[in-house]
Amino acid sequence: MLPVINVNNLSAAYRKNQVLQEVDFQVEAGTLTSIVGPNGAGKSTLIKVMLNLHPRLTGDVSFMEMPYSKAKKHIGYVPQRGSVDWDFPTNALDVVLMGLYGTVGWFKWPQKKHRELAMQALSEMGMADYSNRQISQLSGGQQQRVFLARALVQDADIYFLDEPLAGVDAATERVIMDTLQQLKSRGRTVMVVHHDLQTVEDYFDHVLLLNRTVIAHGATDKVFTNDHLYATYGGTLRWMGERVR
Repeated sequence: MLPVINVNNLSAAYRKNQVLQEVDFQVEAGTLTSIVGPNGAGKSTLIKVMLNLHPRLTGDVSFMEMPYSKAKKHIGYVPQRGSVDWDFPTNALDVVLMGLYGTVGWFKWPQKKHRELAMQALSEMGMADYSNRQISQLSGGQQQRVFLARALVQDADIYFLDEPLAGVDAATERVIMDTLQQLKSRGRTVMVVHHDLQTVEDYFDHVLLLNRTVIAHGATDKVFTNDHLYATYGGTLRWMGERVR
């Protein structure tokens, strides 16, 4: 099976500080992958560079054998909550409709069918009753559900989520992970920046261990081991989980 994501020799920097170095990996369709590593390892930067949101120094990235410029209609992205201006005066429904602008067009009004699709996505995330609520008035977990609904309404083939579980309540965490599992079961490919080592084995079938470069990547039951974790985290590893082998 050909990979749907192919990253080759990817490097990137912020000013003079190189944060990614010679990153190589491939991802097959229908997988749910966590991107795991210490603070400053380049996890969020990796996604941004892959999606042309941050410049690269070297390397190539392809999606379904296409560059991002041609594949972007097949890709959904949920950024970190902290990078979003939640005071922007818009409601939950309009946020989700933004995910359809590639279909609707930037200078056209959404039609009834587009609003129905957006409401369906909100309903799947348990947010239909909040469709007219200003986004700034929602809790952190509710905001995250709305942004996932915006990605879902795109009906993409590949999804990237940057720490979607950070700071959310247990109920929202279950809704998000159930949704991602459903996407995987439908053959979609999902990559998630994740920070909780204790839930990696429960939530993800693949893991990419990153510390500026790829330490290990593959099926979780093969890659998520003590040796690989210590190679990734070094002296910063404080968690001694019984289920990590």
